[in-house]
Amino acid sequence: MTMQATGTSTRAEVVVDLPPDQAFRLFFDDMASWWNPDHHLIEAELAEMVVEPRVGGHIYDRGTDGSECRWATVLAYEPPHRVVFSWNITTDWKLETDQAKTSEVEVRFTPAGEGRTRVELEHRNLDRHGSGWEGMRDAVGSPGGWPNGLERFGAYVAGQR
Repeated sequence: MTMQATGTSTRAEVVVDLPPDQAFRLFFDDMASWWNPDHHLIEAELAEMVVEPRVGGHIYDRGTDGSECRWATVLAYEPPHRVVFSWNITTDWKLETDQAKTSEVEVRFTPAGEGRTRVELEHRNLDRHGSGWEGMRDAVGSPGGWPNGLERFGAYVAGQR
């Protein structure tokens, strides 16, 4: 696991023991299985996380009461190589409705040897969030942010083998 926060972005990566197509599928299809359960904006109990696999689709949480929290929009969808989505969350950790004030998360899946994949995540353009964006960069780039998410994904992959 490596991480780096510089300028208006933060990066993290992990290597998992799966080929890229399988790592890509598990990352998005099983997101609720590895995502930190404390990192949701939805008020209801979480029933599922949904990734709509297309440009213009959303990533959202659905509550057991049927409510939804659409916290990301898919900007690029290129399985099994990469996905880019907007981070529709304010510096106050609420939903952002102005797309001009959202940052971007790119996740790349590249071969890292026989049957292994390097999962590289870059959360960029955090300054688009406006005043206080540095705090968001520091939070998502901290050990409890994206690095923890990728660690959790790595542990999930290891448990699936």
